[in-house]
Amino acid sequence: MRRSPKLMGKKVRMMQRFDEAGRAHACTVIEMQPNVVTQIKSQARDGYSALKLGAFKETKEEKILTRRLGKPHMGQFKKSGAVFRKLFETRLESDEHEYKVGQELTVEAFKEAAFVDIQGTSKGKGFQGVMKLHGFGGGPAAHGSGFHRHGGSTGQRSTPGRCFPGGKRASRMGGDAVTVQNLGVVEVIPEKNLIIVKGAVPGGPGARVIVSLAQKKGA
Repeated sequence: MRRSPKLMGKKVRMMQRFDEAGRAHACTVIEMQPNVVTQIKSQARDGYSALKLGAFKETKEEKILTRRLGKPHMGQFKKSGAVFRKLFETRLESDEHEYKVGQELTVEAFKEAAFVDIQGTSKGKGFQGVMKLHGFGGGPAAHGSGFHRHGGSTGQRSTPGRCFPGGKRASRMGGDAVTVQNLGVVEVIPEKNLIIVKGAVPGGPGARVIVSLAQKKGA
């Protein structure tokens, strides 16, 4: 299967769209400013073929950026013509391509796509107990009960005399890398750098997401 570049955008909000039968569908609006090629990696030099793309142009003064980023990064950005907040790689099938440093890749790459895969970071919910995190039922809620919302005993008897690791216990919830596959493309609006997809996308408004052509459905 031919690899196609992934592009980074920003989740704007959710909205409703109606189809021809009048049914309402929950959709997500993603703003995708042009991604710029900052570096091209080749099989001979780097061991694999890939593009390094920059997204979200930085507007601060060059003196401040040089102090924060260092000369190697600034030299790389000067070749592409701008400084970016985010850098990421997208693999290519081989070195035989027509991409150049400084080239802009826009949302028009998905104009003919029927389905896309979207990767993002889910909303972080902090440290949570077993009822919210794992769906435990909990104990009696009546007065006098000493077992309401905690997980109960997880220990063993004298053999093996310990708790096995990997069990369902209270821990951090959310903030994980999540990929949602096969989201239908409702509309692409190149003049506004927008793509509207059917369904929900990880993260809240303003979250950064990576969009690619669907690897399964419609590939």
